[in-house]
Amino acid sequence: MRGDVEWGSIPGLVRAAAERYADAEAVVEGRTRIDYAELGARVERAAAACLANGVEAGDRVGIWAPNSLDWIVAALGAVSAGAVLVPVNTRFKGVEAADVLRRSGARLLFVTGTFLGTSYVASLRRAAGDGEPTGTGPLPGLPALEQVVVLSDDAPADFRAWKDFLASGDGVGRAQTRARAAAVRGEDPSDIVFTSGTTGRPKGAVITHAQTLRAYGIWTDLAGLRHGDRYLIVNPFFHTFGYKAGVIACLMRGATMIPQSVFNVDTVLANVAAERVSVLPGPPTLHQSLLDHVSRDKHDLSALRLVVTGAAVVPLRLVERLRGELGVETVLTAYGLSEASGVVTMCRRSDDPTVVAATSGRAIPGTEVRVDAAPGEPGEVLVRGFNVMRGYYEDPAATARTLTPDGWLRTGDVGVLDAAGNLRITDRIKDMFIVGGFNAYPAEIEQLLGLHPDVADVAVIGVPDARLGEVGRAYVVRRPGALSTSDDLIAWSRREMANYKVPRSVEFVSTLPRNASGKVLKGELRRLEGRHTGE
Repeated sequence: MRGDVEWGSIPGLVRAAAERYADAEAVVEGRTRIDYAELGARVERAAAACLANGVEAGDRVGIWAPNSLDWIVAALGAVSAGAVLVPVNTRFKGVEAADVLRRSGARLLFVTGTFLGTSYVASLRRAAGDGEPTGTGPLPGLPALEQVVVLSDDAPADFRAWKDFLASGDGVGRAQTRARAAAVRGEDPSDIVFTSGTTGRPKGAVITHAQTLRAYGIWTDLAGLRHGDRYLIVNPFFHTFGYKAGVIACLMRGATMIPQSVFNVDTVLANVAAERVSVLPGPPTLHQSLLDHVSRDKHDLSALRLVVTGAAVVPLRLVERLRGELGVETVLTAYGLSEASGVVTMCRRSDDPTVVAATSGRAIPGTEVRVDAAPGEPGEVLVRGFNVMRGYYEDPAATARTLTPDGWLRTGDVGVLDAAGNLRITDRIKDMFIVGGFNAYPAEIEQLLGLHPDVADVAVIGVPDARLGEVGRAYVVRRPGALSTSDDLIAWSRREMANYKVPRSVEFVSTLPRNASGKVLKGELRRLEGRHTGE
């Protein structure tokens, strides 16, 4: 049965999973192990707390935290209270996170305390804590944000600890909480995932409950996810693939979720062996690192049976090694983007390894994919179907540029369709490049670099990198009299932007190549880069 019909909404899915798989292990986090009945109870308690704190249906609720059990409970609790989830990239700095929260009008935020040595609370305070109070919340720069809940046992002044937030909902009756969850409809927005385009301005793709359930019901069927699977979720929850192909998919099949907050190959190996992990989606770099690790043979990886990858070129050798060296039964590739609910095409389990390696598979059921070019020629990839977003949140101009009047989504990616309908992505109209599985957008990086007082002009391109696939290279025109070095700009960038956006190299030039209309000719920069690398 179609997921959008069977469960109706994500709250409906959570309750059904709690009842259907009650005794099955739902989440494993360190020594904490809870079954589906307990997960359902925790989500319901979080939803009650949201009600007690004034969250209304349709309110936006942000979450800025790494993969964890608390992330799952907080997010599903907010959605069960009728809120629209706004996941925030954990690689963002405070200014970047504050921009997403401001533009989405989030009323409530769940935030981690300290992650990777950074206090997210302090970072947010620096970004949005100055100025005269304009709202009722703790951060003057975010007037719509009424409350910040720290996913920890304690919180600084003006913020609230997770345990105290949960306790605040104890007076809300189960009937009231369940009535709110039952009122959520399939056509209601479930989440707003902020992405970036060629303008560098973040845009929030609005996706509904019905779209999510239908898309990931299909995903679980095509991937072959099943009850009893043990799923190591390394893909970050702030990304559609981590949250929906991870948490939502596991809820659908009663699989066990094992969230991992940071990609570390030693931790992956240990988790796969200790927890008998059977499902491990992720970017090709994850699987390549796993195969090449010097201690791989010391770990029992025999339970691993399903790998889904994508987001970059997948070498045929990688597919062959996963199947041959690790005995992985199913290796699939896929292609998606936030504006299409995260999934557009997928390979099928019966596909030959050469198809899996060379393409991203065929359109998922209920959707159409075409290329704006002659058959067999590269062109822009367009998508139409149930999975296409409603539009960008409060941005009708950007929506009109991206969605055609007859419902086609312009992806900005260049690809080729073969005779069997398999899609091969060949380029990116938007100049986006992928750093270790994370989408990096040159225009956004250029906009941030342009804030440096010594930078008069800047252009960024993606260049090959042996470890991360691609990294940024910045071409910078200095202001007169400026003395900043390459190292100075890179160090400054590390303080001002997410790590994957930071250029790994900077070259100073007297001028940038531009066409008659003033647009930077990035093809010229790429040719210059080719001379650097001897291509």
